[in-house]
Amino acid sequence: MPSLERIQKRIVTANELQSVVTSMKGMAAANVRHFQAAVESLRDYMLSVERSMQIVLHEHPEHIDTLRQDTPEHLAAVVFGSEQGMSGRFNRQIVDHAVARLSGARTGREARTLWVVGERAQPTLEEAGCEVAGVVHPPSSLAGITEFVYELLIRIERWREQYPAGRVLLFYNRSLGGASYQPETHQLAPIDTAWLTELLNTPWPARSVPMTLAPWQTMFATLVKEYLFIMLFRASAESLARENASRLAAMQSAERNIEERLDDLNRQYRHDRQTAITEELLDIAAGFEALGGGGEA
Repeated sequence: MPSLERIQKRIVTANELQSVVTSMKGMAAANVRHFQAAVESLRDYMLSVERSMQIVLHEHPEHIDTLRQDTPEHLAAVVFGSEQGMSGRFNRQIVDHAVARLSGARTGREARTLWVVGERAQPTLEEAGCEVAGVVHPPSSLAGITEFVYELLIRIERWREQYPAGRVLLFYNRSLGGASYQPETHQLAPIDTAWLTELLNTPWPARSVPMTLAPWQTMFATLVKEYLFIMLFRASAESLARENASRLAAMQSAERNIEERLDDLNRQYRHDRQTAITEELLDIAAGFEALGGGGEA
């Protein structure tokens, strides 16, 4: 039976661990709210880009046909994992999804470039037989997403200078609300012509479509850059929100386990302490009787 001192040390350790878990749970909950708010704020931004794209396409609908191309010979992919641990199956799920999608691609392994966001997903990808070209460290806060996105854009643009007709895919976990989420695949480049056609066929909300004053080629190129920024920002924020939601769930489970362990330790401590007190009383009584204290006067 463990001594009372050992049980006390375990109780102190469990209380300290509970304090750490509670702090991590609070931080994860706050991060989930911040990143989800960032995703929500992108909607109006994206709507402005879509409306502007509609104007350009309304004037030059033939440009959509020039963007159509055959199956690209080269492929680049960005897999959004995590930098920190204690996030459940977050990394495993997105890696399994990415590997399944890449295995169905027509491009060979030698024609693929794979970047992973966060060090935690890299070993899982390599175990699945994927060669990782580089690791990009994700932002630790909402304020760092913009700089992080620009770093990714630079990598992608350099790659596209080498393979102009190449395809770029994003793999990330998208939140469905609450604790539910699902892996998502998004084609970043070349721009989706089906999406452009849908924009062209969407009725304009006003009576007449505005006209463009700037050269339409310049305006279209600028809008594409804005579109790429939004998609990468959204993937980053969605992934970070989902990662923190997974960590929050893990911390809640850990907190319940610690509480149960503390209850067991406290019960054991009270039981052992009572047993020790009883044994001491019995020893005192036995000693008293041995000294003759219990005999007749």
